[in-house]
Amino acid sequence: MLEISNLEVVYDDVVVVLRGISLQVPDGKIVALLGPNGAGKTTTVRAICGLLDLHDAEATKGAITFDGADLLTLRPEEVVAQGVVQVMEGRRIFIDLTVEENLRAGAHTRRDEARQQEIDALMERFPVLGERRHQLAGYLSGGEQQMLAIGRALLVKPSLLILDEPSLGLAPRIVGEVAQVIREVKERGVSVLLIEQNAALALELADYGYVMENGKIVLDGDPTELADNQDFQEFYLGIGAEGRRSYADVKLYRRKKRWLS
Repeated sequence: MLEISNLEVVYDDVVVVLRGISLQVPDGKIVALLGPNGAGKTTTVRAICGLLDLHDAEATKGAITFDGADLLTLRPEEVVAQGVVQVMEGRRIFIDLTVEENLRAGAHTRRDEARQQEIDALMERFPVLGERRHQLAGYLSGGEQQMLAIGRALLVKPSLLILDEPSLGLAPRIVGEVAQVIREVKERGVSVLLIEQNAALALELADYGYVMENGKIVLDGDPTELADNQDFQEFYLGIGAEGRRSYADVKLYRRKKRWLS
C-alpha cells in the first residue's frame, strides 16, 4: 500500500505547494487523483518518485511509505526498485528508437531469460505495437505512444503504476482503448494511481478518488459518492458551473444560494 500522510512540500525554500495532503492507494486498486492545473498533482507524483530535488523542492513535513519503505529517503532508482513506476505526462518515449528498442530500454535493468519472452507477449497484447515493432516510435499515433509507454513500464514488473494524464491529447475512441489497458493493468494485480483532469474517465475507472485544489485534498470518496456530490458535479463535471473558476468558488456560490433562499 502507498500511504501519504500530512505531506507538505516547499519549492525554493519559499513557495508552499502541498499543504498537508494525505491519501492511500490500497493493493490492487485504482485510485484517482483529480484537480485542475496547478492543484499540486504533479508535485505529489514527484514526491512519491524521489524527484523533488531535481526541481528545487523539499518535503518539509509528513511521510510517504510504500509497503513499509520510506520513499522520501530514497533516490528515484531506489523507488523504482521498490516497485513504484511512473508513466509521465506526455508519454516521454524515445522517438528516435524503434518500438522494440523502447521496450528493451524500459527493461534494461533486467537480465533474466524471460525478458524477451515478455516483450514478445506484450506485443501480442498490443498488436499495433507488434505490427510496428521495427518502426521508429516517433511515428506512432498519440494513443499508440501511450500504449508503448504503459507497456514499457509494465516490463519493470511494478507493484504500483502511476499514470500521469494518460488521456491527454487523445481522441475519444483512443481514450477508450487506453482505459481498457488500465483495467487490464489492475487485473494483473498492479495498483494504479491515476492522475487525471478528465474526471468522467477517472470516475469510470477508479475504486476511490481524491480531489485536489491549491495543494490540499478538498474532497474524497468512492466514485459514486463523488459523482453524486453537487459541488463536484458543478465544477469538475461542468454541470452548471459557468463563471466559477475553482472548487472554492462553487462551494461559495452554493452557500450564497442557500442563504438567499
